[in-house]
Amino acid sequence: MKFAVSDRPIDAAAIRKAVADAHCGALVVFEGWIRNHNEGQEVERLEYEVYRPLAEKEGIKIIDEAIARFAISHAVCIHREGVLELEDIAVIVCVSAAHRGPAFDACRYIIDHAKTRLPIWKKEHYVTGVSEWVNCEQCAEAGHTHGGHVNE
Repeated sequence: MKFAVSDRPIDAAAIRKAVADAHCGALVVFEGWIRNHNEGQEVERLEYEVYRPLAEKEGIKIIDEAIARFAISHAVCIHREGVLELEDIAVIVCVSAAHRGPAFDACRYIIDHAKTRLPIWKKEHYVTGVSEWVNCEQCAEAGHTHGGHVNE
């Protein structure tokens, strides 16, 4: 498994085991969690809709690109769909490699490209009772920042 969409909670330990390799000295894991705020709004929960056929095809392509571009051994990315509660894992990326540098670079590449290339839509439900579909078109722009962190 390289990329998948899941309607069930992500088992981070199982994903880490999926990329374990005695030849690797580095494991880099990114977990994207549901947080309680966004853009000044207090968030109660999120909902993700995914066009699975294209997301799975493009997700595998992103993983294959990372493997070809960086000196890594294994990479897996799982993204949730459906209703998620606060602190749930929405997305996980696990990368193993002989050395930490390529593992960090590949992990960043995978999550950044997943955020901008996959057909995944997010609906935020706020504590006020209002909900709205949100999209960060600026996230696709190099150099855009969120909270002081640069998106490249």
